[in-house]
Amino acid sequence: MSNIVILTGAGISAESGLATFRGPEGLWEGHRVEDVCTPEALARDPAMVLRFYDARRAALGRVAPNPAHRALARLDAEWPGGLLIVTQNVDDLHERAGAKRLIHIHGELLSALCRKCGGRARFAGAMLGDATCAACGAADALRPDIVFFGEMPYEMEAIDAALARADLFVSIGTSGAVYPAAGFVRIARAAGAETLELNLEASAGSALFDEGRFGLASEVVPAWVDQLLAP
Repeated sequence: MSNIVILTGAGISAESGLATFRGPEGLWEGHRVEDVCTPEALARDPAMVLRFYDARRAALGRVAPNPAHRALARLDAEWPGGLLIVTQNVDDLHERAGAKRLIHIHGELLSALCRKCGGRARFAGAMLGDATCAACGAADALRPDIVFFGEMPYEMEAIDAALARADLFVSIGTSGAVYPAAGFVRIARAAGAETLELNLEASAGSALFDEGRFGLASEVVPAWVDQLLAP
């Protein structure tokens, strides 16, 4: 086994204190998806959308990577073969833990996208107000660099290529309900990869995996990494 593709979802960051998007304590509580995470919402009420993501961005400063993030960063540093971490999360906890071989399929909170020139740049402040595009100088043109519902996820060609080469596909902390990521296990299986689910509990797609290990991400992920890297 040499090539590994890992998909991570909200469950890996939940133990760091970031709310998931589903359930009674989820980020959508009090907000309809249509009001904060669609192109139509941005056009209709940009102030609400920018305020929502400004608050999410500010919350990143109050959380830190947990043992699951750090274990994957260790795997990234020590695994001699191919490895790609594909995260559905828009937080920066994988990076802060030290992961390098990483794709944010749904974008990043700490990035801004200019609606005028299409440029992307790191952005850590508040977009609601006087934010200006560093590339073209346009005022009032920045939006969160987040893949809204109805938009195309990022770097799908690179992800599909990695899945086609994968010897092992691992899904960590995902619901198995959000596409296209929920279909990755099928693509990996078709390519002949072994498949493993690490999750708090069985997901909607658990039956598609060869093996499932269930429990807190901060426990099951480090244990799996230790096993994989054992001499």
